[in-house]
Amino acid sequence: MFDLLAQLGPKVLIGALGAGVGMAMYLLFSQFEERAALRSSLRQLDDYEVESVRDKELLIPLKERVLGGFSERIAKIGARFNPPEYIEQIRKLHVQAGINSPDKVERFLAMRLMGFVFIPVWILIHLVVNPLALSGLLLWAILGLGVMIGALGPMSTLKKKVGARQTAIQRALPDVLDLLVISVEAGLGFEQALDRVIANVPGELSDEFARVLGESRAGSTRSDALRAMEERCDSPEVRSFVLAMIQADTFGVSIGRVLRAQADEMRIRRRQRAQEKAQKAPVKMMIPMVFCIFPALFVVVLGPAIINITEGFAK
Repeated sequence: MFDLLAQLGPKVLIGALGAGVGMAMYLLFSQFEERAALRSSLRQLDDYEVESVRDKELLIPLKERVLGGFSERIAKIGARFNPPEYIEQIRKLHVQAGINSPDKVERFLAMRLMGFVFIPVWILIHLVVNPLALSGLLLWAILGLGVMIGALGPMSTLKKKVGARQTAIQRALPDVLDLLVISVEAGLGFEQALDRVIANVPGELSDEFARVLGESRAGSTRSDALRAMEERCDSPEVRSFVLAMIQADTFGVSIGRVLRAQADEMRIRRRQRAQEKAQKAPVKMMIPMVFCIFPALFVVVLGPAIINITEGFAK
């Protein structure tokens, strides 16, 4: 036991030191983020003006000032090595995740490029230097983990954001359609009903409806605005809703009737989706039960009997 602690002592010390440095950096950047939020709030005041160039530069958060130029250069290099189709796909995924800033796309490309640069450096450090003194299967497991993080980490994180946003929109759609039905049947127009939803139901779907309403007021047709929302959401439920609304506008069908039918259909779909997840739960529970629960249960139940049998044969 003491030998094991003596072997793990330097590793634990290195891990604790790294965790401490990471926590200190996190606290430092969080303080700068709070100050940046305070400065942005002050900038919204009419009487608050920045006179000197230095003060204007200091209003930019420290993280952007330190890493901004470096990430821009890396992003330009990444844009050269990535085909335009891939960049367009990344931009579309950012839009589906609710991220509309072009700078975020460039930073993602920079992170992606740095991730692939990180892989050979990670392998070289652990095969040549080996700071943690690892060997055997554990060394290859650490190498594989680093390669997966560098190659798949940014894309996996982005896709998780897209999936979480689509799930939030799917869950909120039936309730939002109910409120639209009530508002339209009470005598409001479709735009006024959208205003009511935006004011009373915050969330990703309300943000999309706000953008649809803004595009309509800017001169775009309702059909084009709804089609743009469908591309941003990329959800079967939203696609069905948009198609029904476009058909109602085209053929002159009552919007209230279409909204009520869509609300009933979305509620049925949400119930079916919940039932589908409930049906999948026993299958997903089978793996941890077989490999984690059953072995321990067999040891507790059959262990004494096996000991008695072996002792009987020994006698």
